Amino acid sequence: MRFIAFITVTVLFSSCSIFKPAESRQATDAATGTTTTTTQRSSSPQFIGHITANGSSGNTTVKATPAANTVPNYAMTDNRTIEGSHALQFKYSLLLDAPVEQLTNLKLLEYIDEWYGTHYRFGGNSKDGIDCSAFSGGLMAAVFGIGLPRMAKDQYNAGLRVKKSELQEGDLVFFHTTRKGVSHVGVYVANNKFVHASLNYGVTISDLNDPYYLRTYVGARRARIADAPEGN
Repeated sequence: MRFIAFITVTVLFSSCSIFKPAESRQATDAATGTTTTTTQRSSSPQFIGHITANGSSGNTTVKATPAANTVPNYAMTDNRTIEGSHALQFKYSLLLDAPVEQLTNLKLLEYIDEWYGTHYRFGGNSKDGIDCSAFSGGLMAAVFGIGLPRMAKDQYNAGLRVKKSELQEGDLVFFHTTRKGVSHVGVYVANNKFVHASLNYGVTISDLNDPYYLRTYVGARRARIADAPEGN
């Protein structure tokens, strides 16, 4: 039975694809002409993707070394083409159902990604919780350099009116989620999608064609630096 168990374990390890195969070397004896094959194993196992695990008693450190064909630094490429696209462009291309080449504002994508999933908290303005107007105000200031009033209804009164069919990246979209008046705001991104701090999901991306947002949509504004309140 021990022999069978030993054979089973041997087969399992030999079939595991995460380990690189051992290196074989051949050496020929000059005097006798005899060829000898030796197998050399690394002291540390090698994993797929050039990741080496080096461990010592109870401690394991995983170290990744770049492969020879590593994708070049995206900051040095043209993110208007698929070949030069940033990883965030691919990620949000899926979330927004938009072409990768259309998502060229990396600063906007980075800001959204930093806050994505942050819980909603009325009156909040931090990673511990944030409300819709604080999120839209922070995004507009960080990404577009535009200061906005704190409240959604005041943000609605700033900027230029924009038709729904003419929405552009960075436009503010407003909703009446209570009985009347403006009570919610988001920032338009692309392809009918906007990012906002929602009550149920926190910071997320939603579709203007969703029945709820179709029903509660009030209008849109294009904020301008000149509309910023004093001190912002």
